[in-house]
Amino acid sequence: MSRIQASVHPDDDLHYEKMGLKKGQVEIWEDGMRTDGSKGTYEWWYFDSHYPDGTKLVIFFFSKSPIAVDGPVKPMTTMELTLADGTKYSEEVHATIADSYYARERCDVRIGESSISGDLKHYDITFKGKTMEATVTLDGTIPAWRSQTGSIFFGDNEEYYFAWLPAIPEGKAVADVKYDGKEVHLEGSGYHDHNWGNISMLKLMHHWYWGRAKIGDYKVISSWITGEKKYGYKEFDVFMLAKGDRILGDNSNHTLKFLPCEEYTDQHTGKPVYGKVVYEYTTEAGENYRIIYDRKGDIAKQNFIDLLPGVVRLGAKLIGFEGSYLRFEGTATIEKLEGGEVVETVTEPSAVWELMYFGKAGADKN
Repeated sequence: MSRIQASVHPDDDLHYEKMGLKKGQVEIWEDGMRTDGSKGTYEWWYFDSHYPDGTKLVIFFFSKSPIAVDGPVKPMTTMELTLADGTKYSEEVHATIADSYYARERCDVRIGESSISGDLKHYDITFKGKTMEATVTLDGTIPAWRSQTGSIFFGDNEEYYFAWLPAIPEGKAVADVKYDGKEVHLEGSGYHDHNWGNISMLKLMHHWYWGRAKIGDYKVISSWITGEKKYGYKEFDVFMLAKGDRILGDNSNHTLKFLPCEEYTDQHTGKPVYGKVVYEYTTEAGENYRIIYDRKGDIAKQNFIDLLPGVVRLGAKLIGFEGSYLRFEGTATIEKLEGGEVVETVTEPSAVWELMYFGKAGADKN
């Protein structure tokens, strides 16, 4: 049996100093480009927004495809618009390196005629394709936040990492969107984060659940990450709970519990899925909360192998590549408990969360 290698989500002074970070404080340069585009590295800037009528807008800016990290930089941006009735419109735009720009000192990314720029408080986001366009402003309503040092390290020498920065954990989004010959103006809730790493996520993580929700006056970012077999299927939590403009707490106090239920097998991807995902959390002040994501339907299902060209797809099948992505829609509910009794309940009827599944289905349970 192969020896299990180390993995860690550090929160100690030595790691903060080594990484040039300040504990509990995010700086503007952290949302700038953090990789050099070399083999194994990847990076993306993500934006999503939800609107009162049920419309959802998602825009990505990539340095390269996250399933082709060993290749050269290939700038790409994508946009997906989901209407209240479930109708979807999407487009993918590629650009040359010469027609793209990635700043290091702050978030300032341009891919062809699409761009995202901001300073942890205000962001301007533009997508321009052949069939769709969007112009968005995003203004944070709570401070930029990172989970501990923001990076999970893998390997006995911490040689590999996956990093995540929620630069706008929640904010006000104002969007003007063009699609299918129509133009709409939208105002709602938005989110922006930034991910990067130096090796394919498929080699580090078996799967993760991720979600973010605005539930009444509460805002939640939640993720439960399971490492690959090589790292003993070790689990990591990433979590933040805010109310109004104040962060009530995060996973750094290590009280978060992940209690999924209602398991079923998704027929398209063959992956085990939980229809209900529950997080229980206690703040430093001793307040107890329960957050419940309850699935009502699916927004997206994708087997990554279907995105590969023919010859590469055949090779991926031969080596047993099974990566999949599922995005769910449903309700998000927060309960506040005192003495084991629920004293407050708030429900958001239109929440979105995801399951990213890189490993072999159910291998972590064997």
